[in-house]
Amino acid sequence: MFSNRATAITASSTMVLDTRVKQLAADGKNVVSFAAGETDFDTPEHIRAAAIKAINEGFTRYTAASGIPRLKEAVCAKLLRDNGLEYRPNQIVVSNGSKHSLDNIFTALLNEGDEVLIPAPYWVSYPEMVKLRGGKPVIINTNRAAGFKMTPSDLKEAVTSRTRALVLNIPSNPTGQVYNRNELEDIAEIAVEKNICVLSDEVYEKFIYSGEHVSIASLGNEIKDLTIVVNGVSKTYAMTGWRIGYTASTPELALIMSNIQSHAASNPNSIAQMAACAALEQSQECVKEMWKAFEARRNYMVQRFNNMSSLSYLMPEGAFYLFVDISKTFKLRYEGVLIENDGNFANLLLENELVAVVPGEGFGAPGYVRLSYAASMENIREGLDRIEHFLNKLEV
Repeated sequence: MFSNRATAITASSTMVLDTRVKQLAADGKNVVSFAAGETDFDTPEHIRAAAIKAINEGFTRYTAASGIPRLKEAVCAKLLRDNGLEYRPNQIVVSNGSKHSLDNIFTALLNEGDEVLIPAPYWVSYPEMVKLRGGKPVIINTNRAAGFKMTPSDLKEAVTSRTRALVLNIPSNPTGQVYNRNELEDIAEIAVEKNICVLSDEVYEKFIYSGEHVSIASLGNEIKDLTIVVNGVSKTYAMTGWRIGYTASTPELALIMSNIQSHAASNPNSIAQMAACAALEQSQECVKEMWKAFEARRNYMVQRFNNMSSLSYLMPEGAFYLFVDISKTFKLRYEGVLIENDGNFANLLLENELVAVVPGEGFGAPGYVRLSYAASMENIREGLDRIEHFLNKLEV
């Protein structure tokens, strides 16, 4: 009755958990959520004002399928200013969020059975999106000792004659880790040698706390021609609900993705496009303010976790997530209930302490949980107090 592709995929674990949290809140429960990758900040006023102006001026009709010229120009200016990347507007496709951008890429690139390399831990949607478009996700497992980063030898071993693309997410969701320039140069050399497209997901680029953000596309013309840069305004400007993402690629691929989008979605939201123009064109002070807040929250969280002996972590270099190893709690009991894996750890924590964390299994990393510090400091303090209370009740 239903397609094999549709029934083969699973729901987003982060969105399922977020729905559960919202239901508990609607039932009057005081839930502290570390689950969603969504900041507690409101969209900055000047961006909201641009949207209101667009509505009042009647900018509410269809636009070009791949985005309005002004926004494409703003994206080109941003990529040159921030990343040293020179693109023309005909290489930019604006979509309904970066998730939509990713789907356009996989639709454009993949034939049945083509392989996409995905380092783990990974964002929960990558493998499912690949499968939905007929591809085969090939997971490259990494470990904490290597900083949750794929090595050149890992990449070489995973490449086959069916390899079509490699997914890079820098900074990483869920680990917060960042590949440095030398590491990216090694990856770029292999990608060029093997003629592999690189999908470079850079949506968290503005939230790096040590070192620098380097786009792999900036490392030479050969790798640039193979790279599809993915970014958007959701994380950087607290605009998750506005749904504006974009890609930068070759003119040929951009045209194909634009054609796909014209049939699938007509065009990105017209009002949100004008808001995104304001975000990219005007002052970036709002981004700096959010960066300072996230850094302070990260530092507070790791300080608190340093005192929780049964949990450990790798210091996140970017994004706004802490990926926590909970494996020492396995075989312990909470009020008689055995903790066996990250899934029932998270369930026990939610049902008993009303704290939501995301199990690592959905990220391809069982034994871990992800906590977002894109929450208010008040909620972070309260949530960590509850986690400590939970851990103090564990028994052999």
